[in-house]
This record gives sequence, C-alpha cells and structure tokens, in this order.
Amino acid sequence: MNLASPVPAASPEPLSRRKREFLDHVEATVDDQERWRKINDVYYSADHQFMRFLIPPGKRVLELGCGRGDLLAALEPSYGVGVDFSPTAILRAKAGHAHPTLQFHLGDSEDPQTLAQIEGPFDYVVIADTIGMFENIDETLRMVHQLCDPSTRIVISYYSHLWEPILKLGEVLRLKSRQPKVNYIATADFLNLMDLADFEMIRHEQRQLLPRRLFGLGPLINRYIAPLPGIRKLCLRTYIVGRPVRQFPDRKLSATILVPCRNERGNIENAILRMPKFGSSQEIIFVEGNSSDGTFEECERVRDAYKGQWDIKVLKQDGKGKGDAVRKGFAAATRDVLMILDADLTMPPEMLPKYHAVIESGKADFVNGTRLIYPMEDEAMRPLNLIANRFFAYLFSYLVNTRMTDTLCGTKVLMRKDYEVLARERAYFGNFDPFGDFDLIFGAAKQNLKIIETPIHYKARTFGETQISRFRDGWLLLKMVWFAYRKLKAV
Repeated sequence: MNLASPVPAASPEPLSRRKREFLDHVEATVDDQERWRKINDVYYSADHQFMRFLIPPGKRVLELGCGRGDLLAALEPSYGVGVDFSPTAILRAKAGHAHPTLQFHLGDSEDPQTLAQIEGPFDYVVIADTIGMFENIDETLRMVHQLCDPSTRIVISYYSHLWEPILKLGEVLRLKSRQPKVNYIATADFLNLMDLADFEMIRHEQRQLLPRRLFGLGPLINRYIAPLPGIRKLCLRTYIVGRPVRQFPDRKLSATILVPCRNERGNIENAILRMPKFGSSQEIIFVEGNSSDGTFEECERVRDAYKGQWDIKVLKQDGKGKGDAVRKGFAAATRDVLMILDADLTMPPEMLPKYHAVIESGKADFVNGTRLIYPMEDEAMRPLNLIANRFFAYLFSYLVNTRMTDTLCGTKVLMRKDYEVLARERAYFGNFDPFGDFDLIFGAAKQNLKIIETPIHYKARTFGETQISRFRDGWLLLKMVWFAYRKLKAV
C-alpha cells in the first residue's frame, strides 16, 4: 500500500443547514486557531499528551474531524488518515504535516461515501471534540464498523456538559475562541448511543480541572489532583475508549496452560489428572522455581509419564517470584490463549474451560479470576487476607477503570497476541511486579483490553503451605498502588 497515494474524491451528500453553519464558521476562523492554541497552550498540550497515553505511537489511526491535523500528527501513527469537511483546514493540514504516513481527506465524516473510500481497518478511530457536531451519532458510529476489526478501539473526547456555562463565559471574556452551538451530551447519553451502535465502553477518563497555567499550579493540579475519585467528575475533558461488540460463537482457539510451581511436588500430577480437554489443542508448561522438595524432578517425571496424552514442557526459573515464572513461561508458549493455573490447585483446573470460552467467544480480551463471589471452603482464605483483598480491589478498580473484586487471584487469561504487545510495551511500567498479577492487569488496562472477572469456587490447599507473606506483600502492594497511580492516572 502506498501511504502517500491520494484518496479518490467522493460525491458528497449536500450539507444540512446546521452543518453549513458549522462549515462557514470553521472556514472563517481556521487561520485564527493557531493564535488561540498558543494562548491555551497548557490545555492543548495536556490533551495531546493524554491522547498519546491512550494511543501508543506506531498504530493505524483514523481521525474523524481532524481540523488542521495537529492531533493526528502528534499521535505519530504508522498510517494516519484525517477526515474533515473544511477545505481550508485540510489544506492547512497537508501543508503543516506533510509526511508519507499521513493522509488528509476532504469529506463529511457522516457521509457513507466518504467513509467507504477510506482504506481500513484501523487500530484506533479518534473523534475529538467533533462528535457534538454530528447529527446522527449512533448511525455514524455504526458506519465506523466497516473500518474496524475486533481489536480496534474508538476514542471519543469531548467537553463535560457541566462546563458549558464556563466555556460560554470564556468566549465572552475572549479567553477562548467562539464556537457555534454544539450538543453538550452527558456521558450516560454517549454510552447509550454507543450501545445502539454496537460499541461498548472499556475505559472512561476525566482530565483537566484547571486548563490554565496559573503560575505552574494548573499542570500540577491536573496531573495529581484532577484524576482523584469524586474530584474528577468536575473536570473539563472526558475521554471514552470503546470497542466493537462482536461475538465469535464458532471460533476455536488453542490454549497454553502455564503452571508456576515452587515446593508443590504433591500437586503436580493432580494438575494433569484433573486437567480437562478443551480448545482446539493444549499445551501445559510447568515453570519450576528452584524448589527444595523435588518439584522439578516431579515435573519431569509427570511430563514423561503422560507424554502420549499431553503436550507438556518443563522449564526451570532463572529469577525469583511468580512474575518471573509467568514471563518465562509465556515467552515459551505457542498456543492462541495464555492461561495461568496456580500449582496449589486452589483454583480448580476443571474451571479452565469456562475462562477459555470467555476469550474464545469474544466476550472479553482479558479474564481475571475472582475468589470473592462464591462461598469458600474453610481456611481457604484467612480473614486478614480477605480484608486486604477487598481494600486493594477497590483501589485497583479505580486505577484500571474496571470493577475488580479480586486482583490478587492468580488465574489470568488473555490472547497470546495481546500479551506479545503487552510485553513489547512493558518498558512503560518496567519490571516492578514480583507477583505477575499486576504486570498483566496494568498492561491490559494500558492496552485498552476489555477486562472481565469470572468467579471461581476457591478451594483450600491440600498440599504444602502458602507462599504469601501478608505483611511483606501487603507493603509491596501499597507501593504498587502509588506506582500505578503515577503510571495510569497522573499522566
């Protein structure tokens, strides 16, 4: 594909009176926008910075309502297409951002002919501040599906309707440019329109409490104070990330079951004996963590004993901690879906097909187990551990914008292709997690994966002792909360 080749001109549908008024306003003010951007540099810089957080560089990006192309260029796409109905804006975009990876197309984003002539699919579709100008939001979103695949994410940004009086006052005081009347739509209404168009929200963020510099206080407050619960509802900017709702009832995916194990000799053979058959094919990887009870030798014995029935690999851990074991095992995996089964078997292996089906059917991109829905067996979890799990579940639900009741459950499931992206982008977080749970959860949240919790019947351990130290690991979790806040919220 020649990225620099021009998009053929469409025969556009005539603009409505309302859109004609919008177009006249844009044409009359497009050259004045650069001055306003300099005046409100803090606002625009923060907006572009957060959009780059949501959309990593090197992606295929379509922006509907691209204006002068500044945001699209700032996202550094590998292939970027901008659409706008203003001839002057498109000319400025082409002149200001002449790059072989960028195309700018004159057309109405709500016109089916315009969208039909764009070459997709895209990794991200961006609608920034223009959705309030659309006349048929749900119908336009429905047309966007033709430019999406199942992994595409749609990013919609807009002003909070609570700020409408303040923004109008800013226009009167000439603190911002005058705008034609747009639809200030509440988030609940946006979610309803997305639902009608077969998109579902997977992320909801609110930013910019003080969109001015204010002697340096504005950026500081916007970074650390504005994202806090409660306060964020007062922010100017709202960002919604959604994904197409698509089900795959007939899809068949293979599975890798990773079993990290340390001093679990008595559970190794039971893991195989209790393992159900599911998916198009399976492999089981034991990653042994330098045990003192002969676990590694038992893994090798079980591998050889069941060679004709199961594809089993045995690896020895190089470093320490479950996180290191997960990274080593997943790097060696060859199947479509990656699954973690703790060797203590407190999560029954018989439950694994249920988790696999959630991914296989397309209901979610990342499945996290939860032990806190169904009643537990006696002594399966100590009271202090239960309290800590509830506390951290609240914190991490806020951090990843998804309700999570049990982030510490060891069972995690995701597609290998998504894990490979997560691994390539791991440098954003670094090697911070000895557990392995939060490396995956935070990476999935950063990648805008759809996360779903699936309950398990948590069983008491039948062999060996827990590897967890409540107070030491609790302190580490508190440090990770702060770490995650800086990496996922204070950006």
